Amino acid sequence: MLLKHLPAESAVSRSVHGEAADWSVSDHLLAAVVDHLAVSNWMFASANSEEGDQQDPPKPVPRPGDASSDAAQEAEADASASAPAPQEIARFFG
Repeated sequence: MLLKHLPAESAVSRSVHGEAADWSVSDHLLAAVVDHLAVSNWMFASANSEEGDQQDPPKPVPRPGDASSDAAQEAEADASASAPAPQEIARFFG
């Protein structure tokens, strides 16, 4: 019962949850905002650039536990492989 009410940054919480204990809800939301802004800027730049000048899609902010998992790296590779073409982005923004 006493362990339930320990602060998120306690040693017990860090030993149980690892690096994820250092991230609050606000940290996760801020990382999501940064990721969405980076993708938005990338889409705008891709839609307004010449065919040979496109940049690679931005990489998301690393979350706790993501860097070591193979599934996260495979998902990132799949996401970059299925990124929309600049013509599709230009059509979307009309």
